Amino acid sequence: MVAPTSQMQSCPSRPRQVLVINVGDELLDGIRENGHLLWLGEHLARRGLPITRSIVVRDNAGEIAREIGASWGAYDLVVTTGGMGPTSDDHTRAAVAAALGVKLVHSAPAEAALRQRFKQITRTVADADLSQCTILEGGEILTNPNGTAPGVFFHRDGSTLVMLPGPALELRPMFENEVVPRLRNVGCACDGEAYVQVRTFGLGAVPLEAIVRPLLGPGMVLTFGTHTGVVDARIASGGSGVTAEQLCDVARKVRDAVGHDFVCTGHASLASIVVEQLRCMEKTVALAESCTGGLLSNAFTDVPGASKVFAGSAVCYANDAKMNLLGIPECLLVQHGAVSAECAEAMASAAAEKFGADYGVAVTGFAGPDGGTAADPVGTVYLGYASPSGVWSRRLFVSGDRLQVKVRAVNTALDWMRRNLHKYCVEDLIQGA
Repeated sequence: MVAPTSQMQSCPSRPRQVLVINVGDELLDGIRENGHLLWLGEHLARRGLPITRSIVVRDNAGEIAREIGASWGAYDLVVTTGGMGPTSDDHTRAAVAAALGVKLVHSAPAEAALRQRFKQITRTVADADLSQCTILEGGEILTNPNGTAPGVFFHRDGSTLVMLPGPALELRPMFENEVVPRLRNVGCACDGEAYVQVRTFGLGAVPLEAIVRPLLGPGMVLTFGTHTGVVDARIASGGSGVTAEQLCDVARKVRDAVGHDFVCTGHASLASIVVEQLRCMEKTVALAESCTGGLLSNAFTDVPGASKVFAGSAVCYANDAKMNLLGIPECLLVQHGAVSAECAEAMASAAAEKFGADYGVAVTGFAGPDGGTAADPVGTVYLGYASPSGVWSRRLFVSGDRLQVKVRAVNTALDWMRRNLHKYCVEDLIQGA
């Protein structure tokens, strides 16, 4: 489905300069991956606010203050993450206040919310905890239902500062529910999405660009994102005055041109599309996994409402498990091997039968770095697919490390099922939000 124009509305007349400052020793010491930058990059870009620059600083008040002082006024939006908690290494509030020459003031509503949360989790409020209840004078509290540290929204002289807590469970809903509406209110963000995204699978970025580029109108901007087999084409106006309907018209033409390689418009995952297809058909699926170790099952269970269609799975890594849990004949494993078309088909059929599902999907392969044969080297994966009308297998070869092999196998299995279900259920059911 191509996004209707109601989801793509007006954006600021000029590009905004955006700085993200991630605070935390753990980010620079390699203790934790900087997932905030990846997540914020995507979600800011959706609102017409692609990140101009990002930096990571330690939990050091001087460093934080220097970066804020140097950047304030040079950027339309500054976002900080981390350093908002009650411990001695949480300096972001005080450092930012000092850099901007603004007082920190106590917020009674923030204290009330903190005390209520501590009461719910049966903890006593300490003096240090109350430090989280101070905000920049003139700023707004961003409520935090998942934690104790509220965020801060501060707007002055045409520049905006957003201060977010470190934990992702707190940061992400705060950004969506509290920050985005405020950014729209001050004219910093788009009312809807800033671009139309066409999601594909099976095409590389180069052949997809060869299809999309000739369809673009004057002033349209094209960018790409790749995710282990998934390739997204983002079509934006680039501030040229191109209307949402014109962008959607290009997306429709791209959809028609790529055929079955078209997945959806928007951000829907392959698993969510398969779940929606199965719900449309009122059918169920069961899984049998070997080399992917439950990763395919996890993709299904990540989708809200998957319980209506996902019957269950068996992770059968060892041959004994394949025989004991799925009933795969030992003679089949001896004759053809665990990594074979025959084994994949048998696993898919057994999964459907054992769990009483309409469909069965199986994955078996050599993820590496060891194993493999001359005929089936490391990176070889066999997929099995069982349906009411028959059983099939498919061989693929994936280059890369162990994780890349597993993820590509999962995505290919989901896409194969999506294509097979297309003939029974309209493919364009899902539009990514």
